[in-house]
Amino acid sequence: MKEIVLSRRKNGFMVLGLSVLAYIIALLLTVFGAAKGVYWLAVIGIVYLCLGWVLWLGLKVIKPQEALVLTLFGKYVGTLKDEGFYFVNPFCVAVNPAAKTRLNQSGDVSSDENKPVVVNGQLTNPMVNKKISLKIMTLNNSRQKINDCLGNPIEIGIAVIWRVVDTAKAVFDVDNYKEYLSLQCDSALRNVVRLYPYDVAPNVDTTGDGIADDGSLRGSSEIVAGRIRDEIQQKVAQAGIEIIEARITYLAYASEIAAVMLQRQQASAIIDARKMIVDGAVGMVEMALERLNENKVVELDDERKAAMVSNLLVVLCGNHDAQPVVNSGSLY
Repeated sequence: MKEIVLSRRKNGFMVLGLSVLAYIIALLLTVFGAAKGVYWLAVIGIVYLCLGWVLWLGLKVIKPQEALVLTLFGKYVGTLKDEGFYFVNPFCVAVNPAAKTRLNQSGDVSSDENKPVVVNGQLTNPMVNKKISLKIMTLNNSRQKINDCLGNPIEIGIAVIWRVVDTAKAVFDVDNYKEYLSLQCDSALRNVVRLYPYDVAPNVDTTGDGIADDGSLRGSSEIVAGRIRDEIQQKVAQAGIEIIEARITYLAYASEIAAVMLQRQQASAIIDARKMIVDGAVGMVEMALERLNENKVVELDDERKAAMVSNLLVVLCGNHDAQPVVNSGSLY
């Protein structure tokens, strides 16, 4: 479906003024015809007074960043996109299948005037606005539980910034463009997340080139968000929607493994810290032995060197401060 923009119908003020003038004339004809006995003039005036309001059905007000898709007896006639006061065929009907859809996104916040009301004990909805918003909106889908490439369940949520760029495709090519967008966001998120581990893992190829890399959900969030955005755009292009940006808003291990993964991360951090401490301690022991040999402070045989190395490593690698022991006797 190709979009047709109706930009030459901004004659609403003229039609409104002429219709009001015609009402005044019809009222005068009715009074004059009845008073003078010219009943056919009175009949014309009465007919217009009864049916003249039909022209007002064709008056449409379009605000900035709004659009109105019009059909005439089931045929698409065009879209009003520029702000202004328009007059179209009074029998044209505005179409927006997503007018009643409410998602967790900007632009779908219900105001007091759109809330349901109770009439005669029945719940009724007020008149639905059939205009399509062309503004940039943010869709914040609910969090999903997805398994990463290692099979670990994680919870992740995204925010998608989007807008409608082709109203004809949005209205006629899909059943409900808002629900369609939400479903495609969930599907794209699941397809991309399952390619990445939560943290950097060995022998994992996240790019599909057959070479292991360091990609991860936690460390490569910009790249992951870009891939999610591209996949969503590929799916929703046929619905006349442009995806401007996608961002990860929430990322964590699922509750059933969060405690275990926390212990794993703590253990990994302790191992890294211990490795750094041991490397530093070995360097310090080597430096101490070299300085003792250079300055010829004391001559140590292999057995005494081993004992000294052991004591220094215990002191440097221990979790608590060392308790000094003073040797008052001979070294040997």
